[in-house]
Amino acid sequence: MHTLPTPPGTAVRPDRAFSTPAVVASCVGFVLIGALQSLYGPALPALRQEFGLSPSGAGLALSAHFIGGVTGVLAFDRAFGRIGNRALLRASYALMALGSVAFAFSPSWPLALLGALVTGLGFGGLDYGLNQLFATGFGRRSPAMLNILNAHFGIGAIAGPALIGLLGADRYPAVFTGCAVLAAALLIPLTGVRDRTTGTDHDPAEQTTDRSTGPRGRRTAALLTAFVVLYVLHVAVEAGVGGWEPTHLETVGYSAALAASATSVYWLMLTLGRFLVAPLTLRWREPTIIAVSCAGMALCLLAAVVPGLAPYAYGGVGLFIAPIFPTGLPWLRRAVPAARRAGALVIAASMVGGVAAGPALGRTIELFEVRMVPVVLFVLAAICLAATWWLTRATGKASDRSATGSSS
Repeated sequence: MHTLPTPPGTAVRPDRAFSTPAVVASCVGFVLIGALQSLYGPALPALRQEFGLSPSGAGLALSAHFIGGVTGVLAFDRAFGRIGNRALLRASYALMALGSVAFAFSPSWPLALLGALVTGLGFGGLDYGLNQLFATGFGRRSPAMLNILNAHFGIGAIAGPALIGLLGADRYPAVFTGCAVLAAALLIPLTGVRDRTTGTDHDPAEQTTDRSTGPRGRRTAALLTAFVVLYVLHVAVEAGVGGWEPTHLETVGYSAALAASATSVYWLMLTLGRFLVAPLTLRWREPTIIAVSCAGMALCLLAAVVPGLAPYAYGGVGLFIAPIFPTGLPWLRRAVPAARRAGALVIAASMVGGVAAGPALGRTIELFEVRMVPVVLFVLAAICLAATWWLTRATGKASDRSATGSSS
């Protein structure tokens, strides 16, 4: 009996974690999580009216989503490598589908918050799972593929509010239901994901290294701390610009319409930057790309202090900040191979940085004034640059030692 040939492009290559359709589906999955994260804000007016909420009460939806996201990252990290990759991704899509429907049709606000929490659990699992698999699943092309994957998150973040604006805030249940249907549909292409992949499964032997208290353990802890600082602060800058750019531009004399348009351009440039840097990752090392990104981000924020340059400077911030998150993950895996939970820690920390940025920056502005927004963000960007410089030196010395040892 003859077996049917596998359709072209559907098989997983031995050196890859994904078939071509699974790669496309993964990018669509990141469009989905980008849209889901961005839908809560535009839906706030309808939520307040439907449930009789205060602004802060309605804002709890996004908080519940992010709490679920951080929990999802940490919980799925515990299971990563112990059960198949496909099972983890299936659970993530299923949770997003279930949570989105629950949020759309909940008869009470507590149940709606529970729906947002469940959606966030799936969000965190998919964000963590796909980033981990893409970080190692394409060999030398992994940094490029990570930038392309995360660029699709930006596409979703731009499209989500646009869709709510087109249909009206009161139609948010239909939009969340559409997201649930898409999440369910994305379960089908998961057959093209390799269930076990070399270099992504957790080695039980690595768990003891995490607890080492010797020089190697202290070095691992120092490297991981520096990566966490880099991730928390650069995401804080990203969220800070997105949240406070309109207010700053209006304060220095721009119209509300121009300020809103400039903020849209910022998000567009952040998305575009990830597509543009993808081919550069094949020529430049990750530390070089991140150092240039941090330096450019800092210079653009310094330029934003000048009112006449501010709208253009914020667009530059989006372009330069774009590669840091996806390009840093492969570097992290090489620099801290002994830290079993390094990837989960920095992804979870980046979510915490995004949540904390708004209130923390708001408090800082209360102490000073809105015109100080780019100055405060410049300080954070400068710390990111310093962390990158230290990491480059520390990981470079380790590479030199390894090379010396292998040649002797």
